[in-house]
Amino acid sequence: MPDAAHLYNNPPSVDSTVGGGQMNEFFYQKKALIDARREMYFMPLADTVSMPKHYGKRIKVYHYVPLLDVRNVNDQGIDAAGAAIADGNLYGSSKDVGTITSKLPVVSESGGRVNRVGFTRITREGTISKLGFFTEYSQEAIDFDTDAELMMHMNRELVSGAVQISEAALQIDLLEGAGVVSYAGDAVSDITVNGESADPAVVDYRDLFNLSLVLDDNRTPRETKIITGSRMIDTRTIRGGRVMYIGNELQATVEEMVDPFAAKAFVHVHQYAAATATLNGEIGTVAQFRIVVVPEMLYYEGAGAVVTTNPGFRDDGTNYNIYPMLVVGEASFTTIGFQIGGKGVKWQMIHKKPGVDIADRTNPYGEIGFHSIKWWYGTMILRPERLALIKTLAKE
Repeated sequence: MPDAAHLYNNPPSVDSTVGGGQMNEFFYQKKALIDARREMYFMPLADTVSMPKHYGKRIKVYHYVPLLDVRNVNDQGIDAAGAAIADGNLYGSSKDVGTITSKLPVVSESGGRVNRVGFTRITREGTISKLGFFTEYSQEAIDFDTDAELMMHMNRELVSGAVQISEAALQIDLLEGAGVVSYAGDAVSDITVNGESADPAVVDYRDLFNLSLVLDDNRTPRETKIITGSRMIDTRTIRGGRVMYIGNELQATVEEMVDPFAAKAFVHVHQYAAATATLNGEIGTVAQFRIVVVPEMLYYEGAGAVVTTNPGFRDDGTNYNIYPMLVVGEASFTTIGFQIGGKGVKWQMIHKKPGVDIADRTNPYGEIGFHSIKWWYGTMILRPERLALIKTLAKE
């Protein structure tokens, strides 16, 4: 049996005696995904699911509401005195001492038919869709282009474009699926997001602190698992705060934030990066949130109040723009993953080179080839109460 140290590229860290290690470690698609992963911000947070064949295009799941929860609405309640009550959730989500004391499930010496409770379950549903696009190229592009790696770059850009499309669609689903929506300043709706009121709609430390309290009440974990690398089996846990996504328009606002004691509230990522795992695009932490800047973060153009005398906020010329700050809690959504699983990629690419085999009546000389990519996309919001959104103005 040959010495393991002399086997070809086995293990990868040991060079072969015939001239060094293997140069091409990845198939083009995998290498393209590794490049595109640098642009993924939201997909790594998803609980990815596998959609089996012959089960339609919808994903459904049951969410069982806890007993002591205001959402557990049912008509099966019987109180400690044996009388029927509207809801069989005892005291629900109340934190009031008096309410809890009056609803404790006390059992008398004789017992009896008392303290009956009920349970509620919610059906969550998501729909998947097929997406795809293609590009064409000529035989002369291969023969005369100065880039010898033209095909590899085209392959990479196809995957990168597909990832960006899926990221944008996912981001929209998360923004629209947020169960907790708050506004900065004195705004109470999109049209009241104003930069000229007594309390302009500019996010501050108190807004973040109050949002954190709401997420605490919703039992949103303070840690988040993310998919790393290019395979769904590679994960790591982000601790020390919930993840908040912002656009680069809000970076200055966040970094200039101060706490109630007028001290700087923002802590740069380089001050703690050595002690914990960090996220792609993470710039720092403030008020129990890990802040991630997404260059392609979406916003609501001209959705705010009408501009009269703008004191220095971004607008579309007529109305103020609204910029979201999105918090994605642990296990809040699932998606059809654009990652590599254990048995192959989650998309299909078709490449037909120019030549005789591709010639037909629409391409009689066989001079035109094409690349195409198609994939399935779908998102299901599992815990909307763990998705939170602050809507704010951004400084110019």
